[in-house]
Amino acid sequence: MTSEVIHKVVKNLIFEKEYTTLFIQRTPDLKQIKESFDDKFTDEQLELIVKMSPQRHKEKGFAYGWDSRFDTWYKMLKEFGFIKYAMDEPIQITSTGHMIVDAYLEEPRNERKIQTVFLNALMKYQTNNPLRRNLNENAPLPFLLRVIKYFQEDKAENGAGLFRGELPILICWQDNDAQAAYEYIKNIRKLEGFNYSEEFIYEHCLSILKSDNRNYFKMEKICRESVDEYIRKMRMTGLLSLRGNGRFLDINSFEKDSVEYVIENYSTYPKFATENDYIEYMGTIDSEIVQLETKAKTDFSDVRKKTLYRYAEEMQKEYVIKELLTVCNRRESTDKILKYINAPTRLEFLVSIALVQNFKDLDVNPNYAVDDEGLPTFTAAGGYADIECYDAEYDSYFEVTLMCGRADQVNNEIIPISRHLREAKQKRRQESFSVFVAPIIHPDTVEAAEWQSMKYKIDILTFNIDEFIEKITVNDKVCQLLVS
Repeated sequence: MTSEVIHKVVKNLIFEKEYTTLFIQRTPDLKQIKESFDDKFTDEQLELIVKMSPQRHKEKGFAYGWDSRFDTWYKMLKEFGFIKYAMDEPIQITSTGHMIVDAYLEEPRNERKIQTVFLNALMKYQTNNPLRRNLNENAPLPFLLRVIKYFQEDKAENGAGLFRGELPILICWQDNDAQAAYEYIKNIRKLEGFNYSEEFIYEHCLSILKSDNRNYFKMEKICRESVDEYIRKMRMTGLLSLRGNGRFLDINSFEKDSVEYVIENYSTYPKFATENDYIEYMGTIDSEIVQLETKAKTDFSDVRKKTLYRYAEEMQKEYVIKELLTVCNRRESTDKILKYINAPTRLEFLVSIALVQNFKDLDVNPNYAVDDEGLPTFTAAGGYADIECYDAEYDSYFEVTLMCGRADQVNNEIIPISRHLREAKQKRRQESFSVFVAPIIHPDTVEAAEWQSMKYKIDILTFNIDEFIEKITVNDKVCQLLVS
């Protein structure tokens, strides 16, 4: 790890358009390249961007500027045990790091394996570790699961898990005493029910933190931003469900074996004095949890479909369209449920809802994985269409993606869609067609779909999100997509 290596990484992230700067946004020709799916920055442009975008940032162990910015990008991956680095030392990818890279490179991407790797990391993760010293000291995931279990075993409670407004208490809790945290929250419930304000919880959090520094511990951060981040991270493991329209965080009963394993084996944990020892611990794979997750094959088709149709009935069509445009334009959702579903999975969920709402007599069967509330946890597994639809006239298969590049759409989508459609026509029904939906359809994708259609006498329709919204708005039978 040297400044020269960091310089190459910085340029590569900008080249791949994973990071942008104010200089790019304020320079018309560079901004145009950034917003194009085909145009690429030249090496000379990248050098200029780096030079004209000084980073006013400093991290311990790294020089002021881009070196420190690099550490802010990758420090969490380091804390999760995926990678080990320090200036002037070899960069090492750990066993879990290799596992998650392999999962992302599988075609299609192995979402289940990715979830298992994050579970492996978060069940071990410690708030007060050698890379990030904190006032509170616990392992957040096992701690959370134990507190929820105490409430589940308490017959006087509602059995719905932890109220969203109670989560700041756990985030600020100073030690690993789950029973004490449970009793603290239970006492608040006895006095206030679930009707307390953010200000009320904020005062309790300051008391737990033994601080009155309201400039450092801002209410917005403690009661909103940290809670949203906490829920997203905990749900990345697959062990937690949202209940009560997003008001409660609870244990996902589909994952009860993994939950019990985590509680039994990680409620107490070793502590480490050095970064190397901690990363070595974090970077190893617990084969038992991998086997438990691999064997978990719950049939959740009924709860998935029931939840889909309930949301299709409860959500307004206009609201679904607004959320479709939000996710396709890569904006953050403010919806109390949708904001906790990662963008690719959310797109599958929203398209499924739109199909139910807009087409008559259409049996819509998405293949995304769900928790025990029927809410999506990750995208459809490989080998299946994202969404399978059936009516009296046709079988239709919908594939959706947020990827807009030529290679992503042509190689990773159109060719597999063609193969799956041909197999479906042979095994199920000749009257079948496929629909591919993306925020923007690359011109080469249209050409590739047309070529596959001519070569194999199959129908593959391609719609960008605006076209898809228009089609479902003016048609009420899915077969009309073939001629409209």
